[in-house]
Amino acid sequence: MKTIFHKSTERGHANHGWLNAHHSFSFASYHDPNKEHFGLLRVLNDDIIAPGKGFGAHPHDNMEIVTIPLKGTLEHKDNMGNIGVIRPNEIQAMSAGSGLMHSEYNHSKTEEINLLQIWVFPKEQDIKPRYEQKIFSEEEKKGKLKTIVSPAKSDDVMWINQDAYFSIGKFDNETNLSYSIKHKGNGAYVFIIEGNAVIAGQQLDKRDALGIWDTENFDIMIGKNSEILVIDVPMN
Repeated sequence: MKTIFHKSTERGHANHGWLNAHHSFSFASYHDPNKEHFGLLRVLNDDIIAPGKGFGAHPHDNMEIVTIPLKGTLEHKDNMGNIGVIRPNEIQAMSAGSGLMHSEYNHSKTEEINLLQIWVFPKEQDIKPRYEQKIFSEEEKKGKLKTIVSPAKSDDVMWINQDAYFSIGKFDNETNLSYSIKHKGNGAYVFIIEGNAVIAGQQLDKRDALGIWDTENFDIMIGKNSEILVIDVPMN
């Protein structure tokens, strides 16, 4: 087993007033040659957006984009005709494919939004762009890791154009579980949204992350009142 530890306080940081962003990997003006990506996981941004503010229409292509609101509501609009609001317990998945334009704004005029935006390199290039959003209830994630994104098309997960899997869980009590890598050649990037955990002897606190590869499974000791995200991605 190989691991790499990314401490929350060592992430890239940019505060633009309307946007307070932390970058787990090199992004925009933040560049760290040791944090370009984890396998095919390219971006994990932890953004806080001021009321009524956001990203105007801008292009993307050939990237799988997953957005997870943690607090607040996000308004999405794109040139495919999709207009919607994404709330906590909803997930947005988008294949930029051959190219699309979209905008994202804080839907509230009074409260901040905190969200995770995650980019994964695609398996197939230049596919037809697509947009999807889905609700996952608190109960589905309580006390276990619930797979929310998968390359398998089914009604209970979001589809991604890559051999990648996202799982999220909320734990009220201390919990020990074993995680099995979903696809041969994949690794797992474990991100602590809230609370704490211990993996392979490494203590992880809020917003810390641990990349794990060259193993088929690993144990996670999860602390009380914790929420964790596991991103299972090809390493090359």
